[in-house]
Amino acid sequence: TITDCNQDQLVILRIIRSVSKMAEVATNEETSNTVEEPLDLVRLSLDERILVKMRNDRELRGRLHAYDQHLNMVLGDVEETITTVEIDDETFEELYKTSKRQIPMLYVRGDGVILVSPPLRVGGV
Repeated sequence: TITDCNQDQLVILRIIRSVSKMAEVATNEETSNTVEEPLDLVRLSLDERILVKMRNDRELRGRLHAYDQHLNMVLGDVEETITTVEIDDETFEELYKTSKRQIPMLYVRGDGVILVSPPLRVGGV
């Protein structure tokens, strides 16, 4: 029998395959290095490390493996940074705290994405 953990892993693998097929179709449609529409910038960042700002003060930095038109993404070797604000009870100062964690593979749902920043490119591209 398959444990719950293994079933979750199978679901994740199916999602990754589905998103990978979408990325493959998008890549095959146009393989040039030109940027004519917003998703072209994301397409040119495939297999590169990107920054993704999310809702609720979360940031993800990882390698873009796949994406679709909704900005659903599969990222690998991800560092997630969560910023929280606490108010000091005595001074009423805002205290910013960050916590980080490493995630080997992550599926990102596109409706939580605020910004995608491609890698810095030096030169003609």
